Amino acid sequence: MQKHNFSAGPAILPNSVIQQAAAAIRDFGGTGLSLIEVSHRGKEFVAVMDRARQLVKDLLMLDDRYEVLFLQGGASLQFAMIPYNLLPEGATAAYLDTGTWAANAIKQARYFGEPDVVASSKADQYAHIPKDFALKANHSYFHFTSNNTIFGTEVHDMDGFVAKASAHDIPVLVDMSSDIFARPIDGKQYGLIYAGAQKNLGAAGTTVVAIRKDLLGSSGRAIPSMLDYAVHIEKDSMFNTPSVFAVYTCMLTMEWILQEGGLSEMEQRNQAKARLLYSEVDRNGLFRGTVAPEDRSLMNATFVPHSPDLEAAFLKACTDAGIVGLKGHRSVGGFRASMYNALPLQSVEVLVDVMKEFERTNG
Repeated sequence: MQKHNFSAGPAILPNSVIQQAAAAIRDFGGTGLSLIEVSHRGKEFVAVMDRARQLVKDLLMLDDRYEVLFLQGGASLQFAMIPYNLLPEGATAAYLDTGTWAANAIKQARYFGEPDVVASSKADQYAHIPKDFALKANHSYFHFTSNNTIFGTEVHDMDGFVAKASAHDIPVLVDMSSDIFARPIDGKQYGLIYAGAQKNLGAAGTTVVAIRKDLLGSSGRAIPSMLDYAVHIEKDSMFNTPSVFAVYTCMLTMEWILQEGGLSEMEQRNQAKARLLYSEVDRNGLFRGTVAPEDRSLMNATFVPHSPDLEAAFLKACTDAGIVGLKGHRSVGGFRASMYNALPLQSVEVLVDVMKEFERTNG
């Protein structure tokens, strides 16, 4: 039976990427060795790292003012690295609290300075994106999470957020772990963009960071080497042994995006998938969406049954149809359909058909 993978992460990858990555595990680039046993400083893998970094710059439309890094520790380590590198002692930075990961970023920033939570939707169970907030000239930077994987909200007007910060000449830092490369953006509007790889970018094990070089050293701190962006830039993301398989898979995934038509094509596909699913959620009498319609995520659609007694039965119906990964995050329950770039429209059609049949037999 064909599987329809709605997992939130590690998430679905293009089949061609899986095939190429599997082949490299057996024989990497004709070396007669596996990708995971060659030297990361050998010319074959150095070429992979260089290509992966350039692809990130190309897709985000970055210029020579930016450096791209492939690091480890996930986005969770970036929650600490960012203020360590960019927030001076005693200074304040603006943070928008829109979900679990944004809250974790705020928590880590408190070890290094004074995060100013300029707005939060926590009281509303993170069911919307706050938009009516003010930034101040004394903020060292403005940090927000563009897509909230657990609660299913997404910042659709990123340009508006950038404009708020630009009015005070504040660098904008954005966690794009779950929607990077889902649509075109002008990366040059941001001081720093970061993303864990395990959703739209590639396999788990690496994190991409794109940073504007003039921000380096702005905290004035003495930083341990492993946590210092400048050190990793100097060493071309090889200060320590990188996650070679994850970086290689990221490279393949970005090549696939270009082959499929680029980020504009990804955006059109993602909008079509989301439109189909949300239309059924709104039409079907057994389900309801959990977030404000204007803030619904294209990547992570969250919904619940009107009757909690139906949850187990619906999940079984999905399993019987080959649908996996639909159960909501343990902290919120319900259902979460993650529709990353590699998920085909056909999988969403299968899910919608199951929802319709479930309504017919249980309505």
